[in-house]
Amino acid sequence: MTNGLEFFKQSIGKEAKDGSPSPFGRWLNGKLIEADEGFIKVEYLVRPEFANPAGMIHGGAYAAIFDEVMGMTTFTLNQSEFFAAINLNIDFLRPSQVGETITIQSEVVRAGRTMAHVEAKILGPEGKLRAKASSNLIKTAFPH
Repeated sequence: MTNGLEFFKQSIGKEAKDGSPSPFGRWLNGKLIEADEGFIKVEYLVRPEFANPAGMIHGGAYAAIFDEVMGMTTFTLNQSEFFAAINLNIDFLRPSQVGETITIQSEVVRAGRTMAHVEAKILGPEGKLRAKASSNLIKTAFPH
């Protein structure tokens, strides 16, 4: 069985729709750019279905991207347990427009015996910070 980090390294350059184990992740359809132990970098095209009525990315879409990628980042630690978010704190700093490509970088700041603390940031195509987040995730068994 391939461990989490190996899986992600083999998936670099691929879109989630082409092999993510996460159904929601496949719908979000990010493109994995980089993976290392405790670190993930993914690009997303801001699609019309991510938008609010003003044509900007909906805060919930930012939250979904953060939650998905921060969870992915814990899999790079190669632990047998699943990490589930117990909170997600987001600062929405700048909007993103439909048609833009945004990049999220996520890093495990601390992985303890039962919890992990992860921080992430979303950057626009010009490299400016659009949003940042932190999350605590707790180890739990995979559901059967």
